[in-house]
Amino acid sequence: MTQIESGAVTPVLTVGTSAADSTGRPWFEAEIAKRREFALAMGGPDKIERQHARGRLTARERIERLVDEGTWREIGMMTGSARYDERGQLISVEPSNVVCGQAKIDGRDVIVVAEDFTVRGGSSEATNPEKWQYVERLALTYRWPVIRLVETAGGSVNLLEQMSATKIPGYPHWPMVELLATVPVVGVALGAAAGLGAVRVCASHLSIMTAEGSYLFAGGPAVVKKAVGEDVTNAELGGSGVHARASGVVDNEAADEFEALDDVVRFLSYLPSSVHELPPVRACADPVDRRDEALSTTIPEIKQYSYDMRKLLASVFDDGSLFEIGRYFGQSQITMLARLDGHTVAVLANDPMWLGGSLTVDSAEKITRFVDMADTFHLPVVNLIDQPGTFVGRDAEQKGTLRKGIRTAMALEQARVPWLSLFVRRAYGLAGAAYGPIGGGSINRRLAWPTAHWGSIPIEGGVEAAYRRTLAESDDRDALRAELYARFQPVENPFRTAERFGIQDVIDPRDTRPMLCEWVRQAYRILPAQLGTTARTMRA
Repeated sequence: MTQIESGAVTPVLTVGTSAADSTGRPWFEAEIAKRREFALAMGGPDKIERQHARGRLTARERIERLVDEGTWREIGMMTGSARYDERGQLISVEPSNVVCGQAKIDGRDVIVVAEDFTVRGGSSEATNPEKWQYVERLALTYRWPVIRLVETAGGSVNLLEQMSATKIPGYPHWPMVELLATVPVVGVALGAAAGLGAVRVCASHLSIMTAEGSYLFAGGPAVVKKAVGEDVTNAELGGSGVHARASGVVDNEAADEFEALDDVVRFLSYLPSSVHELPPVRACADPVDRRDEALSTTIPEIKQYSYDMRKLLASVFDDGSLFEIGRYFGQSQITMLARLDGHTVAVLANDPMWLGGSLTVDSAEKITRFVDMADTFHLPVVNLIDQPGTFVGRDAEQKGTLRKGIRTAMALEQARVPWLSLFVRRAYGLAGAAYGPIGGGSINRRLAWPTAHWGSIPIEGGVEAAYRRTLAESDDRDALRAELYARFQPVENPFRTAERFGIQDVIDPRDTRPMLCEWVRQAYRILPAQLGTTARTMRA
C-alpha cells in the first residue's frame, strides 16, 4: 500500500510510443497496453509530485489503499481526450479526471468513484459525466454500496468556452434519491469539494472530511468575494471546523486521508450491501452475560451531577464495537453504530455533559437523519435516555427548536425497525416524549433503571411555576420549597410507573447487556419481513 510518509510512492508508468508489436502478438494487445498506460499516468509526473507535496494521495493510490488487494476492476479506463496525427495514429490521451470501477471491501462488492485532481483539478466540467453516472446506476442495479472519493475544484469557465455552450445544471441520469433509498453511500472530501463535488459528498449516508486540507462549499472564496463581498479563506468558508462541527453538513472529521479511508471500511462493516439484505452478523468474543458492576453506581445520586455516557455505552455493547457518527455536531445527542452479540444496532443516547443532554435544533436534526438511516437499512435501534427536555431560551425559539423537535418525533414514529428504549435517568417534556415509536409500526420495548424519573415537567420547575405566589408570600421560602419537593418526590419513583404498565420493567443496571443481547436476537428474527425499500426515502 502507498505511504506518502515513508516516501514509497507507486511509480508512474512511462507511456509507450510504438503502436505495433514485432513479437507476433495481436496488434490490439499493444494498443490496449498503450491506452492503459496513458490512463495510469494520470496528469503526469509533475502534477503527481505536486499532489504528494500537498500531503495527498492520488486517486489511484486512494483506491489501492481502500479496497481488497487484487479486486480492482476499472470501468471506463480508456475514457479521455485523445490526440491523433495526420495518419490517424494515436499520439496521446489526456485521461478522464474521474477513476471509476468495481472492487471488494472485506470480500463484498462495491463501486468506487475517485476524482483525479492531477487532471484539470478534478473539475466537474472536464470529466465525462456519463462515466460516473453509469457506474452509480450500475451500483443501483446490482445493489452494491457506493464510495465517492471527492477532490474537485468544481466547474470551469475555461472549459465551458471550449464547449461553446452552457448547460442547465443537473444530471438527469444520476439516481441520487434511488441510491440513498437502496444501497449504502459514502462521500469523502479529500481536498477541495466545490459545487457538484460538495453535493456528492453530502448526498450520502456517511460523509467524511479530513481535519486539514479538505474544504467543502457551494462556491469558493473567489465566488464568495464576487457575490457578497466577503474575504474568507478556504478553511473559514468550508473547512472541517465549519462543516463537521458548526453546520453538520459533514458527519465525521478524520485526522488524515488514511483514517478517513479506514472509517469508510469500518462504516460499511455495519451495514448490509443493500436494503434487500440483512445487516451482517459477526462472531463475538465478548460474553453476552457480562455484568459490569460499575453500572450500578454510574448515575450520580445528585441530579445536577453529570457522568460519562460514552463510558456507559462501552460497558454495554460489544467490546470495541462503537462507531460514532457526528461526534462534533449536535453534541447533546450521541449517535453510534454498535454491536450486540455481533449484531449491528443503531444507538441513540443523550450526553449529559453537553447542555445536559437537552434537545437542540442541531441534535434534533442529527437524530432525524440517523433514525432515517437506521430504518432504511433495517438496523434495530437502542435508545438510552437521559433527556432533561427541550433546550429553552430566546435563541432556541428563534431557531425553531420546537418545529425541529416535532419533525424528529415524526421520524421516530415512522420508524418500523425493532426498537428498545432504556430510561437511565430523565425524560421530560416534548423532548422526553420523543424517545421512540409510540403508536406507529414498531413495537417499542420500554425498560428503565431504578435511577430513572420522568414527567411533563421536572418537579423542581413545576413547583416553582405552580406555587409561585405561595412561595413569594412565604416567610421561609426555602423551607416551603423543600417541603413541596419532598411531597412530590415519591411520585417520580419509576416503580410506580411500572405498577401502571407505563414501563414494562425496571431492571438492575448490571443486567443491561444480557437483556439487550437477548432482545437483539429476537429483533433479528423479524427483520426478514421488513427487507426492501421503506415508504419514505432517506432524508439527506
